[in-house]
Amino acid sequence: MSLKWRKLFQIHNIQQSLNFINLTDRISCSTLAFVPKCQPVGEKELSELESFMTNSNKICVLTGAGISTESGIPDYRSEGVGLYARSDRRPVLYKEFCESKQTRRRYWARNYVGWPRFSSFVPNSTHKILKNLEDAGKVSCVITQNVDNLHFKAGSKNVIELHGTAFRVTCLNCDHKISRYDLQKILQQNNKHMKAEAQMMRPDGDVELSQDQVENFVVPSCGKCGGILKPDIVFFGDNVPRQRVDKVKQEVEMADSLLVLGSSLSVFSGLRIILQAVDANRPIAIVNIGKTRADQYAQIKVAARCGEILPKICSL
Repeated sequence: MSLKWRKLFQIHNIQQSLNFINLTDRISCSTLAFVPKCQPVGEKELSELESFMTNSNKICVLTGAGISTESGIPDYRSEGVGLYARSDRRPVLYKEFCESKQTRRRYWARNYVGWPRFSSFVPNSTHKILKNLEDAGKVSCVITQNVDNLHFKAGSKNVIELHGTAFRVTCLNCDHKISRYDLQKILQQNNKHMKAEAQMMRPDGDVELSQDQVENFVVPSCGKCGGILKPDIVFFGDNVPRQRVDKVKQEVEMADSLLVLGSSLSVFSGLRIILQAVDANRPIAIVNIGKTRADQYAQIKVAARCGEILPKICSL
């Protein structure tokens, strides 16, 4: 272990967290069912990434669905194990959700059934290490493409939820917001006889249900104005709010490097952050199983499971 990392560990007790992480990871090996296969990490890649993190003092971290697969949440695109590989279903489009009452009924019925499980997922080693590195002043900001709230559950503070959060619901008419937990109580009250079991969990907490199971599902309207309720998530076909985009750009420019964890950067809202880092002349490192749209911009690319490589680096 280098002197710099040893001091970091002593000050912020990261080693104790690593011991806990190693224990919980052994217990929770079944949660890796949605993690695609990859080759073991080489010593050269490990050393390069460790140097990258050692030489950075304000790391801006961009995380994607690949870090949450290790908590048991499937992603969309992973080869063989992602939603697209296991089903012909595709995410609901923003326009479709807004215009179709039947689409909203189907979405909320499946989301209602999947919520108890989705809301119970817990942070894994990657989330916990990022929290500790933020406490140590090493990580300046976490920008996440995930809507699962796991960074906040882990204790991270400066987190930008690029695509929103599944833990909040908003009215499309008056912008009134309520907790997803509160909506669950309302849905339960309106659908007392709804009995269904989740068949296949989706990355946003949605599940597979039959048409018969959703036909009589009652979807509530906004308690303030009677408008349409929607998860406070940026759906496919919608745009990230401008204020959020500007905040992300500011964080990238204030950081001295960008570390991408578990994202293929397939959507432009993620790739745009890479381009901002390039324009700001910030070094970029990527840890992701499989290719990304930004591999050509990265000084370091490691094809590995984040929950495997980060604990190793913090133990060097």
